[in-house]
Amino acid sequence: MTPDIDATAKLHATVRGRVLAPGDADFDEARRVWNGMIDKHPRLIVQAASADDVAPVIAFARATGLPLAIRGGGHNVAGNGTVDDGIVLDLGRLNGVEVDPGARLVRVEAGATLGDIDRATEPHALAVPVGVVSGTGIAGLTLGGGVGWLIRRHGLTIDNLVSAEVVLATGERVRASDAENADLFWGLRGGGRNFGVVTSFTFRAHPLDQDVFAGTLIYERPRWAEALRAYVEWTAGAPDDVTTLITFMVPPVDWELGDRPLMFMGFAWAGANRAEGEVEIDRLRAACAPDASVLDPTRWLAFQSAFDAAMPKGVRAWWRNASFDRLDGPMIDAIVEHCGAQAWVGTAADLHHMGGAFSRVAEDATPFPNRAAQFWLNIYGFWADPADDAARIAWVKGFSSAMQPHAMAGQYVNFLGHEDAATGGDDGARRKALEAYGPAKLERLAAVKRRYDPDNLFRINHNIPPTA
Repeated sequence: MTPDIDATAKLHATVRGRVLAPGDADFDEARRVWNGMIDKHPRLIVQAASADDVAPVIAFARATGLPLAIRGGGHNVAGNGTVDDGIVLDLGRLNGVEVDPGARLVRVEAGATLGDIDRATEPHALAVPVGVVSGTGIAGLTLGGGVGWLIRRHGLTIDNLVSAEVVLATGERVRASDAENADLFWGLRGGGRNFGVVTSFTFRAHPLDQDVFAGTLIYERPRWAEALRAYVEWTAGAPDDVTTLITFMVPPVDWELGDRPLMFMGFAWAGANRAEGEVEIDRLRAACAPDASVLDPTRWLAFQSAFDAAMPKGVRAWWRNASFDRLDGPMIDAIVEHCGAQAWVGTAADLHHMGGAFSRVAEDATPFPNRAAQFWLNIYGFWADPADDAARIAWVKGFSSAMQPHAMAGQYVNFLGHEDAATGGDDGARRKALEAYGPAKLERLAAVKRRYDPDNLFRINHNIPPTA
């Protein structure tokens, strides 16, 4: 449906932010998202100036019937922050962060990035558990789950969410927390943007030495299988204060580490006693001695943004993910085979060690799947040249297929790409949601959807249809 001139004029009059249309000077730049494989052409882009702009845009979308996409930081790999022939509500200018150091609470507007949060909390020696790339938007990260360097000590980002301010499909503004609209609060912690537009989040923050004890152990290809076996044994006794993340990749040229695939075993210590951390990392190094190490003193801000340059805005991205309750011989063999076979910059795999605080949250406390998972694998591409699409995608698909026989049920929606978008209407969306959440959680999510968005206005996402 095409919006009439009067409706569009009314939208201009009722929002304080910019309303951009094709042909406007900044429109093409404004429609770009992080994943360069996503090239969509909205009818209008509204760059909200405050939370007050949200309800008028929702009303405009309902009145015109145009599809509505919500964009926070714009870093979503699936490109759900944009839409063809519809409206984009861009919250990127709502990026304020307020820290209450006494209460250890941090209020974050929906357009903020992880870097915005880290810069605000650093002076107070506090940190909010977030992801691992500082340019990621907090809204998308939180609503999907939030896996990062503090997961074993403090859990997912959603496990540290205290409340959220939400604009519903009706335009009503509500607060969601354990005490208010508890069903909505449950759905927001892993169910994505299906239930409304979150304009701000309030998180618990935790003490963290900003001169963080963190680093990377590096392994050459012939050592991978041996190191992984020893690593698995080490993780069985690893304390919650240490989180490790293994990355397999050919390093970018500017890292000056050569042009061969390497295994990077990163770690971050979140405990108060650095000496205990040093003892634990010595135990890790003794279990699987690295070929090289990077253990230089670093600040939390620098560590959190260390991988940013590898995936700048406009990179082409295609991802798959799976979780595992173990890491045994056949799985290690498959990892070594596939990660050792790719010899180009532009694809990688991350193996997250879970457990700890993440695993102590009850399975039904949030929609996030598989609290029993011990490892989570994200296989991803990040290349620049469209001519490389076929080869890079084939590697991701092949590696993912090889790991599927060992995987647990469930998917982390923040690691689902645009190729996982549902086809076939509500039935197709339901099948995809079932793969991500499983039947019990999907039934509960659909009930929340029916209450807060029965017309499925918020469907430009990994959609949960309101039908039973």
